[in-house]
Amino acid sequence: MTTPHDLDDRLRAELAALGAPDQRRDLGEPLPDGGPLTGAQALALFDAQVTSRLLDLAGRWLSGFGEGYFTVESAGHEGDAAVAAALRPTDPALLHARSGAFYCLRAAQAAGAFPATSPQPEPEPGRSSSESAPPGAVSHQDLDADPGETEAASLPVGAGIVVDADGDATVVVPDLPQPAPDDAYAAAARDVLRGIVASAEEPAAGGRAKVFGRADLAVVPTTSTAGSHLPRAVGLGLALERLRRGARPTDGEADATPWPADAVVVCSFDDAAADHATATAALNTTGWYDHTGLRIPVLFLCADSGASAEGWVAATLRSRPGIRYFAADGTDVAATYRVAAEAADWVRRQRRPAVLHLSTVRLMEQGDDDAARDPLLATARLLVTSGYAGGEELLARYDERGWQLRRVAEEVLDEPKLASPVEIVRELAPRRPVRVSRAVAEAAAHAAGPGAGARAEAFGGKPPELTGPLTLAQSINAALADGMLDHPGTAVFGHEVAARGGVHGVTEGLRDRFGAARVFDTLPDETSILGLGLGAGLAGLLPVPEIRHLTLLHGAEDQLRGEAATMRFLSRGAFRNPMVVRVPGLASPDGLGGHDRNDDSLGALRDVPGLVVAVPARPDDAAPMLRTCLAAARVDGSVCVFVEPIALYHVRDLYTDGDDEWTAEYAEPGTWADRHVPIGRARVYGVGSAEDLTIITFGNGVRMSLRAAATLAGEGVGSRVVDLRWLAPLPVADIIREASATGRVLVVDETRRTGGVGEGVLSALVDTGYVGAARRVAALDSFVPLGPAARQVLVSAEAITQGARTLLAR
Repeated sequence: MTTPHDLDDRLRAELAALGAPDQRRDLGEPLPDGGPLTGAQALALFDAQVTSRLLDLAGRWLSGFGEGYFTVESAGHEGDAAVAAALRPTDPALLHARSGAFYCLRAAQAAGAFPATSPQPEPEPGRSSSESAPPGAVSHQDLDADPGETEAASLPVGAGIVVDADGDATVVVPDLPQPAPDDAYAAAARDVLRGIVASAEEPAAGGRAKVFGRADLAVVPTTSTAGSHLPRAVGLGLALERLRRGARPTDGEADATPWPADAVVVCSFDDAAADHATATAALNTTGWYDHTGLRIPVLFLCADSGASAEGWVAATLRSRPGIRYFAADGTDVAATYRVAAEAADWVRRQRRPAVLHLSTVRLMEQGDDDAARDPLLATARLLVTSGYAGGEELLARYDERGWQLRRVAEEVLDEPKLASPVEIVRELAPRRPVRVSRAVAEAAAHAAGPGAGARAEAFGGKPPELTGPLTLAQSINAALADGMLDHPGTAVFGHEVAARGGVHGVTEGLRDRFGAARVFDTLPDETSILGLGLGAGLAGLLPVPEIRHLTLLHGAEDQLRGEAATMRFLSRGAFRNPMVVRVPGLASPDGLGGHDRNDDSLGALRDVPGLVVAVPARPDDAAPMLRTCLAAARVDGSVCVFVEPIALYHVRDLYTDGDDEWTAEYAEPGTWADRHVPIGRARVYGVGSAEDLTIITFGNGVRMSLRAAATLAGEGVGSRVVDLRWLAPLPVADIIREASATGRVLVVDETRRTGGVGEGVLSALVDTGYVGAARRVAALDSFVPLGPAARQVLVSAEAITQGARTLLAR
């Protein structure tokens, strides 16, 4: 194992041993072998690589005395600096944790510190190049012939001859320019060091995490190296292409379209992530879209350190249909730059996906043999053999940069850390209910005023408020249509949501009204569906993806937990990914479909910080709640999960067959503002005197509890049924108020007893000092079985009635 000390010593020794170049060249000249770089560009790449390497060493140094909190190194991966150089600083980049050199070079690009590729200027007619030489110096072209001409012809390119007062000539070779104390590389190093020491001044996450991210560098922070950010990159590429072709972004407060029309998305990952399920899903989805004719301008960058079986990663990446394959030696910056430029140009022109497979090493974590392929040493050799620098000069440059980073590290140690819960969660999920309410009111005014004609046309001349009482599914369908009319950047997508209207027909007719660009089908892969939503939100659109069943969401939950919910947290609000995820969920007492289609597990969603979880039970709640979610996504960048009870989609009756009391009229736009449902507000139903018992529930439990309350009312018991509506955040104030009104609380929880919603309700009661009686009726800790057996594990109206009687008998 190569230690940081060994790696540093070896590099220093190798640099010193490189010696001086045989013939010195000017930095502005291209590589002598016709390579794509100039000497100045190669030196800039060396600077980025050196800065990244020294950041690795600084991270180990800081952690050695308890001041560094992140030590994942980029050592061996520094060739990706050449990939950054081949891209534009406005191309969005989603980088994995070993991308230090890429980040440093991107910072230099954005600051204008990476030299542009341009031909050397020709001397003006009648003017020799010596006229631009400094006083006292002449170029070898101006020397007289004879022996002097032969001698001058062998001078290093870019050198000059200084003639003193006695007429003696001295060859002068320009010194290698030293790095400025506060140049772009030092600034990039400061960013990274701030992240390592958890400084509150760190520009991306502000001390909350160590990530590569900065909005002004178009670097989007990501959470891990396991490839979980690849689906987002695919979604961003697809969204950028849709925007380029005329899709309209939302008009939220954030900059709706921060990316240029011809931008290329670059997404880096390593060979370990190449085998990860999320990476596989992303690559598969990308190829599928290309196969169907949809363009995704994304460049996948795989840094392969050879940890996998020999040849496996190359074989895997080469075999991906619809994705162009490029490969280069990641330790050779000239070769990497040439291939990366070719790949980036191909993606930019074709608007199609490609993968760049770089062979790299992972120093400080693998065997000593890998040190022979150190990319820093390879770049140094290139500079020396090409005549741009000597080994001692590069060593001095390495040392100078080392002292520079040591000074910066000592400075950031004195910067403040996050010191209060408020500071930490400030950007997690801002809630601005007044602005959300205003957005709903504005949507209402537009639908009733300037947009009335378009709305009438979209609904075929008969808007939903004129069609009579609607079911839950019909109300959601109408609200989606109104949302799409109000927000041109809204897109509805998922498996068969366009062709079939989704599994339960909730999106039926939307594609006919709004077109295939805004309502479209995807692969039946939930990870990719959420990834498309993440990228679309990042691009300024308002995605509304549908997941077929709650059971299928669990396999893709990290896209919500690790990617969606963390975006504002990791970027101090500079980036956001607004999204409203619709998912049919909860259980049906008839057990149709078994546990595959009946899932009452919501604990994993409620556990995600900042995530909004909505569960509408009634048609007249579903539409306003969906409008609230759409408005919160636009205004605050909220990520909402809209769980729709499948058992209630088409229900019409409440107490008796034909009573139609589970349907409701759709509200006309003029009443939307008055009927607005804020996030975290419950709904209360009074049954009888409503003075004896408080039943707190949600979803299917609302209908069952109202039926149970009617039975209890016949026994002289008055109940108030509280529909939580919002499971995250819970409506705690409403819970406490309604519980205190009766002093007896029955929590009806159709999720499981362990980890269910009821635990959160009871905890809220305890935490706020509730002293009354409480009891719980909940589903068993079991998966939902097939057929009638489902009734044995789920909550029923009879169980609620009996639970209430037991509570009242205390």
